[in-house]
Amino acid sequence: MRIARQRLRNQHLVGKPLAGPEDVVRWLGAVQAQEYVPAKWGVAQRTKRCSEAEVEAALDEGRILRTHVLRPTWHFVLPEDIRWLLALSAPRVRAFMAPYDRKVEIEPRVVAHSQVVFADALARGRFATRKELGATLAAAGIEATGLRLAHLTMHAELSALICSGPRRGKQSTYALLDERVPVVSRVPERDEALGMLAQRYFLSHGPAQVQDFAWWAGLTVGDARAGLASVQERLASVTHDGKTFWFAADQPRRVPAGDVVHLLPTYDELVVAYKDHGPSFDPRTTAGHGSLLEDLSRHIVVRNGHVIGGWDRTLERGEVSVQLRLFAKLDPTGEQALRRALDRYARFLGTRAALTFS
Repeated sequence: MRIARQRLRNQHLVGKPLAGPEDVVRWLGAVQAQEYVPAKWGVAQRTKRCSEAEVEAALDEGRILRTHVLRPTWHFVLPEDIRWLLALSAPRVRAFMAPYDRKVEIEPRVVAHSQVVFADALARGRFATRKELGATLAAAGIEATGLRLAHLTMHAELSALICSGPRRGKQSTYALLDERVPVVSRVPERDEALGMLAQRYFLSHGPAQVQDFAWWAGLTVGDARAGLASVQERLASVTHDGKTFWFAADQPRRVPAGDVVHLLPTYDELVVAYKDHGPSFDPRTTAGHGSLLEDLSRHIVVRNGHVIGGWDRTLERGEVSVQLRLFAKLDPTGEQALRRALDRYARFLGTRAALTFS
């Protein structure tokens, strides 16, 4: 099985694109959004012609939310999913945060007090930046800057109190979750939620291993296995190099042909969503490039599902300049595919694009 190609298709990076940014987030379940600007490009690539402005509008209007969920980092999620995803993953994220909370002297009473302050500051449709919330906490007698402030806002997110509000220029704001998302009458029980998340993951990210699912979802391997077992009859599996990969049972074995290159943003789901990164690399083209392989937090260039280098960008005077670092020189077919990827990135930004190699 050509795992890299299958993942491209299942993540809608090739084949039929998804209709809009909300459809992308719904299909993937959650999209890592630690780096806000690049994450918007990751969403847009899975649609037909979505612009940066359209993704931004979906976030400003609350059709997509950004919050800490699954793992202790930001993700894009949909309003319809945020409450059950928080209920499922918040205990593990809090456990991860606990030693860091102790370092900055965050006790349960401080968390509780801060959340009363947040609720009052954001009531009646108000939005505030993290810095503004820090000032409000200080006025209420709670010292909160740097990591301490970040953790107090994270605790409020994990408690389903606050979530992302509309951007204010280049700054993110917070809003009350209950005012941004209608309260639901029922949140799935934990076992049901594990199955829902497993199905979402293996359909959209497969072929993938259970360890990949555990990493992506922030679950123990035991919980990941339980989630997989509850939906296993809807999945198929294949063994490759002694590893078992799961995917949709009705998944077509053929994938779209042709050479395709993607300029993927940092932390894109095609790479970050897996614990085992082996299928994302072709050893014939990556030999001698260990430093790039070890740092998957940068923008990457992908050809037919395999990482072939990295890229950076510079924006100035209405033009984006993309600087490439490739493992090897591309052949003419690869160069054409790269130019198509660059053109699409320029359309997303609504600007011109230039390409340089280093």
